[in-house]
Amino acid sequence: MSTILHRAAVVATGLALTTGVVAASSGSIGTTGPGSHQHVDIQNTDTGQVNNNNNLGVSNGNSQGATSGDTSVDWNTTGGSAGSGSATNSSNQNTTATVTNSGTSVAMSAGMGSGSSDTATITNTGPGSHNHVDITNSSSMVLNNNNNLTVTNQNSQGATSGSASVSGNTTGGNATSGNASNTSNQNTTLTVSN
Repeated sequence: MSTILHRAAVVATGLALTTGVVAASSGSIGTTGPGSHQHVDIQNTDTGQVNNNNNLGVSNGNSQGATSGDTSVDWNTTGGSAGSGSATNSSNQNTTATVTNSGTSVAMSAGMGSGSSDTATITNTGPGSHNHVDITNSSSMVLNNNNNLTVTNQNSQGATSGSASVSGNTTGGNATSGNASNTSNQNTTLTVSN
């Protein structure tokens, strides 16, 4: 008596770039003779890979200088007042950067490992037949996040009030020098969500 071998193999492979869902597979063997061997193999593989490369660089440079003029009252019979104005610097810098990569990875991982509705059917086999069914579902996802953030803030300010002098006068007046002021505000916010 000869042995009849029937084998149904179904392989479903999905390269998941977004959802990672492989459609259902099915295998069917029917009406075989005596002493036959029936084998159904179903293999489903979900693979996915997401690469997020985020490079953010912020460089803020600020250089300011302010100088008020010099005043003098010299060589007068009656000298008046000498006053110098104020020197002021003010700087405000605001930087905000937001990068979000979570949408891609969440959508992809949502479908991974969900499995498919696989069916295998062996019917109406003869006496002494051997029946075997293998269903294999596997999922793998690789998520690579590379985040490089660089922030450089440079602030250089100089403020010099002018000189005031009253000299060489028969009657001297007042001498007044103005204020020198510096103000700097820097706000930097970098947000990366993977």
